[in-house]
Amino acid sequence: MPGSHQEQQRVLLVDDEEKDVLLTRLALERAGLELPVYSVPGGQEAIAYLNGDPPYRDRLRYPLPALVLLDIQMPRMDGFEVLRWVRKQPNFATLPVVMLTGSRTKAVAQTARLLGATSLFVKSVNLANGADLLGCIQRLIR
Repeated sequence: MPGSHQEQQRVLLVDDEEKDVLLTRLALERAGLELPVYSVPGGQEAIAYLNGDPPYRDRLRYPLPALVLLDIQMPRMDGFEVLRWVRKQPNFATLPVVMLTGSRTKAVAQTARLLGATSLFVKSVNLANGADLLGCIQRLIR
């Protein structure tokens, strides 16, 4: 798990849509997030990052995140598959994982909860709810 020093903490954002990555970063920055956000473009890259596989082996450069923001809908490996993997790893049993979705269906929320998501956050078209997301992040990493 990440160190207790805030300068070592970061948020890992997993999203295949560059537009959504930029909007999320901007919304969190405007809302006052002080932690760095590192992003990877998919589920396989997220697992490689968390596992410390190349090119993410150097933990000084790629420290373990304090929290993961994980998009559900991604090609090749969706967010639910990544969440299943995370929850099977003893080192990440308590890692907060916030699922990001554009869907408000009960089935999505129920699946996220059953798989061990810490929280589910519905993305808005322009992520105007960045302050809400920041509040969620701050509650989870304290």
